[in-house]
Amino acid sequence: MRKFFLAIFSIFLLFITNTEGKEKKMILELKDGKVEIELYPDVAPQHVKQIETLVKNKEYDGVVFHRVIDGFMAQTGDVEFGNSKKPSYNIDRAGTGGSNLPNLKAEFSNIPHERGTLSMARSSDPNSANSQFFICFKKSPHLDRNYTVFGKVIKGMEFVDKIKKGSGPNGSVENPDKIIRISLTK
Repeated sequence: MRKFFLAIFSIFLLFITNTEGKEKKMILELKDGKVEIELYPDVAPQHVKQIETLVKNKEYDGVVFHRVIDGFMAQTGDVEFGNSKKPSYNIDRAGTGGSNLPNLKAEFSNIPHERGTLSMARSSDPNSANSQFFICFKKSPHLDRNYTVFGKVIKGMEFVDKIKKGSGPNGSVENPDKIIRISLTK
């Protein structure tokens, strides 16, 4: 009988341990509604950890979507020059800054860049991701295994679709929409 209860208890612990890591989520609040995002700590542990740190410190609250290319992606996350709540805010420099945390080593994976994928923005150096990220509007296979995927929109993609689009080949946005707030949840 003791072995039976020990076996049931072990299965229970295994279940709790396995489901805990899979429930990491983030809520991105936009002007048109809330977007639920599943994070991938098993795929990009260092990137998820850095994003979570910035979210906990409220670094993303007020950050603009400085580059939005219709049919491709919406880029945000410049907590240095793109945060409309900070004195350092400068729309002309948005997209060139990052956080005071270190840049991250690439954690490329086989997860495809498709509609709703969240991936880290970076310079030409694969190990330069810091705080900026983008959300794909549609499948973008040319990014696969070249950018670190760290999450995916699981609810509210229709609100991402409503983010103000940019103009020109770079997608720079005048009077851009911004992140109202990001929070973590399970």
